[in-house]
Amino acid sequence: MNTISIHKVETPRQRRKFTTFPWEIYRDDPLWVPPLLPERMKQLDPERGTFFNHGEAAFYMAYQNGKLVGTIMAAEDFSSNELRGLNDGMFGFFECVDDQAVANQLFDTARAWIKSRGLSRMVGPFHQDYDSAYGVLIEGRDRPPAISCGHTPPYYENLVVSYGFKPYRPDNIAYAVDITEETQQFKLLHKLAERAAERGTVVIREARLEEWDKEADRVHYLLNKALAHLDDFVGWDRQALDDTLAPFKKYADPELVLFADVSDQTVGFFPGIPNLNEILHNVNGLRYPWDYVKMLYYRHMQPKGLAIKSVLVLPEYWGTGVSLMLFSEMLKRAQANGYEWVDLSLTSEDNPRTPMLAERLGGKLYKRYRVYQIPA
Repeated sequence: MNTISIHKVETPRQRRKFTTFPWEIYRDDPLWVPPLLPERMKQLDPERGTFFNHGEAAFYMAYQNGKLVGTIMAAEDFSSNELRGLNDGMFGFFECVDDQAVANQLFDTARAWIKSRGLSRMVGPFHQDYDSAYGVLIEGRDRPPAISCGHTPPYYENLVVSYGFKPYRPDNIAYAVDITEETQQFKLLHKLAERAAERGTVVIREARLEEWDKEADRVHYLLNKALAHLDDFVGWDRQALDDTLAPFKKYADPELVLFADVSDQTVGFFPGIPNLNEILHNVNGLRYPWDYVKMLYYRHMQPKGLAIKSVLVLPEYWGTGVSLMLFSEMLKRAQANGYEWVDLSLTSEDNPRTPMLAERLGGKLYKRYRVYQIPA
């Protein structure tokens, strides 16, 4: 008889079992990029994780006949719910063997936690925030994910749908653009950008790291203005944005983090960051001491890909050429720095502007992710 039991994560030792379980699920998957284990342990620690400054979470493990077979998180982001005027709980860090009974017990447990807090809906999967490694991979299993994008086994979609989940919003998609050759599309882009620049009102500049907090304030304003038109847009909490921007501050080349200014107002943001997953793919999440030696070897490797996670332009500047100017300048700088391809991710399928620009540049849709919902 198969007996499934659910155990709440309470101790550091249990937390490590929780965080290392994905190595079991993905051990034969060459596309999986392990998370950095020290960072993941910190992220899930209520005493150290920044999410717990504005949210609450519980973590559970499923055992079947004494063997760990699944994990899940149930959480509430207080600040996000307040910003959006919603009453949602989220699930995340869902990892599971291909067994519907195990998945059902995990979902039941997370759903009960969410319902016990008076929340009306469970959405996910989200890894504590709404903009990193979220969703179930629906299409795109021919190459590893870019930085901040997730990866899941093919059977996860069936486990989620069979439980009763429905899509939460339009799919999120990623485009790949080959920049090794100067195509006709690129030449046209540069020409149109030059025409827009001739008006003389928009200045494209790189990030000012010496005033990072002010730059983050500008990005925060743009995020909550430029994306507000999307269905089910998730308003950004300032602390959550700081968490998301941390990798940019640590790893990004300021030459490749672009802003568009009109006089003293920032009207656009276009950040590029080296696709560090090309390095992290080789270091096993720093799980063992010898993995740090691998990191020393790979740390100076130049990634071939540049990941661009967002193009933000204030609505009143749509159609003015600001986006074209940002794309053109980024393309020139990426090529000059030796990058071979650009990842544009993730954008909502119902946001026509970014997919339109990506396709005009010859971009190919290469990943599709889906987020789900179910009443609590």
